[in-house]
Amino acid sequence: MYRKNAKHQQPALISAASELPEKQRTRLANSWASIFYREFFSRINEEAFAELYSDIPSRPNVPVNVLVGLEALKAGLGWSDAELYENYCYNIQVRYALGYDRLGDGDFEIRTLYYFRERLSRYHVEKSVNLLEQAFEKITDAQIIDLKVRTGMQRMDSTQIASNIVSASRLQLLVEALQRLERILNAVDQARLAETFAPYIKDSAGHYTYRVKGAEAVREHLQKIGQTIHTLLLDLKNAYATENAYQVLERIFTDNFHLLESVPQPKENKELTSDCLQSVDDLDATYRTKGTKHYKGYVANLTETCDPENDLQLITKVQVAPNNVDDAQLLADALPDLKERTDLDTMITDGGFGGEVSDVVLQEQGVTLIQTAIRGAQPDPNKFNLSDFVLQQNEQGTPTALTCPQGQTIPVTLARTTGWQARFDPVLCITCPFQLDGHCRAKPQQRDPRYLLTFTAQQIQAAKRRKEHLAHKGDSHNLRSAIEASVRSVKHPFPAGKLPVRGQFRIACMMIASAATTNVRRIQRYWMAKTKAERAAKNAQGEPNRLSEAAVVSFFASAWDSLARWLRSGLVFSSGLGC
Repeated sequence: MYRKNAKHQQPALISAASELPEKQRTRLANSWASIFYREFFSRINEEAFAELYSDIPSRPNVPVNVLVGLEALKAGLGWSDAELYENYCYNIQVRYALGYDRLGDGDFEIRTLYYFRERLSRYHVEKSVNLLEQAFEKITDAQIIDLKVRTGMQRMDSTQIASNIVSASRLQLLVEALQRLERILNAVDQARLAETFAPYIKDSAGHYTYRVKGAEAVREHLQKIGQTIHTLLLDLKNAYATENAYQVLERIFTDNFHLLESVPQPKENKELTSDCLQSVDDLDATYRTKGTKHYKGYVANLTETCDPENDLQLITKVQVAPNNVDDAQLLADALPDLKERTDLDTMITDGGFGGEVSDVVLQEQGVTLIQTAIRGAQPDPNKFNLSDFVLQQNEQGTPTALTCPQGQTIPVTLARTTGWQARFDPVLCITCPFQLDGHCRAKPQQRDPRYLLTFTAQQIQAAKRRKEHLAHKGDSHNLRSAIEASVRSVKHPFPAGKLPVRGQFRIACMMIASAATTNVRRIQRYWMAKTKAERAAKNAQGEPNRLSEAAVVSFFASAWDSLARWLRSGLVFSSGLGC
């Protein structure tokens, strides 16, 4: 049964924090724990998670804001579940960050965390909603408003994320999938098919493949196991088609084999697609080659504010997708939400985010894309590109007029097939120096002496990207490069960029949680720098320092401690009287 946690808003009279010496209380009030509590924990809307719990009267849930806070700390600090639970029980900073005054309050078993994650995953499957992602974005939006962070200009970058899977060959994956199917069979089917399974279950999949040496032997074994799998899939379909082990085996068979006249033939390596199954334990992970490196897992895409006038930049969005998803698609997917939540009007990226799919959404959302590089082949420097012309468009984005580098302005009309066209005056074009030296692409036609230039919507968007790139070539690079540090900060808790979980949903939850903790660290540094600057300014003016926020906290903590000690001494005195 769901119950909201409001206990943290009522500080205990006697607490572990109040027992600390004054200097340590001040440090605690200025630490990350205090900022985490104020800027993250206290902003969590628990009501959004109420659907995870039953309406039937029962034992109340462990506070949702505590569980969400623990997920953020686990990812942001790189703790295992055992380390997380130990720090929750005994670390005063962690407890302070989660609104607990005393050790021992809010005790629960570690399996409660596992149940919470399971509920989140099941809700995501049923509703296609990641509640942790929603919580992060709402909290970030509130931080942006309260801290007056400008959001008109933002930057974006992606990074490869490795899933926690074993690197396995095609043959090893096939054997492992066969073994898992055999385990779920009932006793009758196991006995009936014992001879069929025997070569593949007497040892581990790794040991099976270890004994197969040479490319020819591997192909021979692939052929044999392919025939076995095909036979088993037909035999067991009626009884086991809904079982996960059957579906995994069916998928891996489709990935690796052709059926030629009902006979399985192994696909060549070059025929395997990037979305082929990479692990029987992670069905979402994909394969990607980037440069000379090979990745099995996912791509994480981060967006953050980057207005130069901001004293504080915050991560605004985290996306996780299979690593074969193009950057342009990630940009297109993110734009509507970012536009709705923020004042976004300019996005700065590298060259990978430009493309037809993102161009359409950029135009729809009214966002200007500035790239530090342009993907694809560079235009011929000896020929004019569409970006060298000045294009006029109406409010709907439809081209209306085109001005050439020589200054001739011509109305734009629809082309006969696709796109648009502009026909320039031959009297002016024939004497144009750019025509004489071959720079201009406009050419006269056989039946029309006017010089024709045609272009498509995609070429218009590409020209816009190139113009923005050239106009902001130096400044945009400096603004974009800083997000690489943000990417490292979010990935830092995970050695070699490999997360200790599997599956797109769990990967997304951990990356989002790590981003939330990164934002908290930034806010802490922001407040420390601001307090330091204010103190220095007052000292320079010779003004007496007013009590800082930390000093005020320290004063009241000291007063609270004195009151608590006085009350305790009174209780002891009464007890001594036998009362």
